[in-house]
Amino acid sequence: MSPMLDVSDAVRAEIGEAEAERLLAGENTPGEYDCTSCRSRGNTSTERTSTVLFVGEETAVLAFAHAACIPSQVVTVSEDQLQGAVRTLTEADQQAETAEARSSAAQAAPTVGTAPEPGPRQAVLGVTCGQVLIEDTLHPAIVVEPTSPIARPGTNGPGDDFLPLLIEHGFHPVTDVAQLPPPVTGWSVLLAMGQLHAVLQPPASPGTQPVAWWQAHQPLAVTEGWRTAAARNHTVVVYAAPVGSIGQQPREDLLREALEKAAADGVLVAGTMPLAGT
Repeated sequence: MSPMLDVSDAVRAEIGEAEAERLLAGENTPGEYDCTSCRSRGNTSTERTSTVLFVGEETAVLAFAHAACIPSQVVTVSEDQLQGAVRTLTEADQQAETAEARSSAAQAAPTVGTAPEPGPRQAVLGVTCGQVLIEDTLHPAIVVEPTSPIARPGTNGPGDDFLPLLIEHGFHPVTDVAQLPPPVTGWSVLLAMGQLHAVLQPPASPGTQPVAWWQAHQPLAVTEGWRTAAARNHTVVVYAAPVGSIGQQPREDLLREALEKAAADGVLVAGTMPLAGT
């Protein structure tokens, strides 16, 4: 029986028509796999599966994911990230028990990462990952807070335009953290090989690829609970607040309190974004 495989035009163009047909015929397709997004097991014979091609400067790796998690796509990553991912996949079986124990121990704590945001002031965007309870459902969340005020491009004024700029790009002011924010059109979250890689904004011009608004120096690990919630909801809630509003909270209950205070102070914006890639 042929596998239930999705091969996008972008993946087909990279691997060639002959290799794509071999995959669709089941010649080079695994029966079972670890989903490159949620890391849980999948089966190409019983559930729709996406082919995901990770492309570095010199290396390309073909992986598989539940079609419900992410669509078939080409994901461009740095060569170091790709080589690290290959090592991770190679060692996954030997380290499964240790990884599971570590994931369980990390459930209560948000994950924090940083990446530079190009601009006149070269601010750094701090990113915290945690789960937020909204309407009786746990949602995976990303909280973005710069380390210094963000100036509008082309200006060097003393003001902070971080929130106005995001609102202009589709983010929504938050007055109640207990309500799910509306979607932000064209934005998405890149979760690949079970790790957070980037928050993507719409392309600068039609027909081009999305660009990274925030990108991790190294893929950011998230907890098993976060990945499970992302796979279940197929969306991530992305919050943003100006410098000094949230802080790097060590626990999810404290993160929730900081979000509620920022919302009450009128300095919180957010939007839901689908899991996707470049």
